[in-house]
Amino acid sequence: TQNFKDFQNQLEGTENRINRSRDLFNEAVQNYNASIRRFPGSVLAGALGFERKGSFSADAGAENAPKIDFKKDK
Repeated sequence: TQNFKDFQNQLEGTENRINRSRDLFNEAVQNYNASIRRFPGSVLAGALGFERKGSFSADAGAENAPKIDFKKDK
């Protein structure tokens, strides 16, 4: 039905937004880490206690989509 197709499109859009947000986060972390390793950022980072941050990593099994059952109860 049309409702199911709309739901699939919304789900795909949500997955795309999550992927884009993860990419933007990892890019920001990479830029931050680079800035605290380069002079003069490294001097300030060391003096103020800024530390290297890790990129986003999902928990094991997060790559598996949840199971959704659309069967109607009888």
